[in-house]
Amino acid sequence: MAVTTYDSDGVVAEVTRPTGEPTGIAVLAHGAGGNRHAVILRAVADELCARGLVVARIDLPYRQRRPKGPPSPSTAPADRDGIRAACAVFRDEAPGPLIVGGHSYGGRQASMAVAEESKAEDGGLADGLLLTSYPLHPPGKPERLRTEHLPSITIPTVVVHGSTDPFATPTELADAVALIPAPTRIVEIEKVGHNLNPDRRPTAELTADAVVEVLLGGAR
Repeated sequence: MAVTTYDSDGVVAEVTRPTGEPTGIAVLAHGAGGNRHAVILRAVADELCARGLVVARIDLPYRQRRPKGPPSPSTAPADRDGIRAACAVFRDEAPGPLIVGGHSYGGRQASMAVAEESKAEDGGLADGLLLTSYPLHPPGKPERLRTEHLPSITIPTVVVHGSTDPFATPTELADAVALIPAPTRIVEIEKVGHNLNPDRRPTAELTADAVVEVLLGGAR
């Protein structure tokens, strides 16, 4: 595999390409405190690339504007626009399906972008959705669920979740994912929290397995 940097027209990404003919594309966004070099994104990208996917790890627009700090709720629509722009840039990298998603905040914004585009005449933003550590609610505030858009997601979805993640219990997450009217799979990683510990657990491998089976239809 080979990794190159893309920086043009407002899209900044590290792009990992397989040595052989690619079978699909994945566009992945980082969490609120991270960037495209986040450990979880690198680990997942390597595993997906080993399965034949071109993977673009993107910096969201707010991260492009400043190297540190969290996103602002007021600029979240611009972050979703950044995800859309990245999907448009990389869609032609391979003939197979396009998967969009990301970690925590990045995954949430990707899921909202998918929901917003679900009724588009061209078939929507992507063919599959991958969410790692979906932030279902703020820690300690289970009443503030982020589920309003989930019933509008109409593409197959994989959700990877740590069993001790304070942003959602396994039961809370299962109830939320059940709102998605499309094929779904939850990959639960035992005894890990929000960061999913990809350097100590088989998180990336299990994620890639689920992506192949659910989002790529078993193709390798």
